[in-house]
Amino acid sequence: AGLVGLWLLLGAGASLVMTPTGRLLKRSCQPEERPALFAAQFSLSHSCWLVTYPLAGWLGVNLGLTGTFALLGTVALAATGLAALIWHAHDPMALEHEHAAQSHTHLHYHDEHHQHEHEGWEGPEPHRHSHHHSPGSHGHVFVIDDHHSHWPS
Repeated sequence: AGLVGLWLLLGAGASLVMTPTGRLLKRSCQPEERPALFAAQFSLSHSCWLVTYPLAGWLGVNLGLTGTFALLGTVALAATGLAALIWHAHDPMALEHEHAAQSHTHLHYHDEHHQHEHEGWEGPEPHRHSHHHSPGSHGHVFVIDDHHSHWPS
């Protein structure tokens, strides 16, 4: 019965971590960038496990299971507290922000950010060529990308 309770507790804890992580990753990039971001997160999380699983085993041998559980639980609690302190209390999906004039080259579709003339050689969308953006302000679902290099203040 104790093992079933522990299994239930660990499953609930994993759900509390994994569900917000997926939502955070989804909100952190453009749709076409999601496969690469999820792959990077998968690689990073498994790299961390590569370190923490042996560490937990080593600590378990040297501190005992109770001491290891207390130490790693304290680290997890401190990380959760730090996240609660530094995370924005009000984090709206759409943000009003300003853009300075910018000229650059990148792969793009014609959308609300890309309204410009073509010379005829650019090919089908998405296409890549040098283009200019005028200064202005607007609001939309905000992610860090080629047009938004930092979070608005």
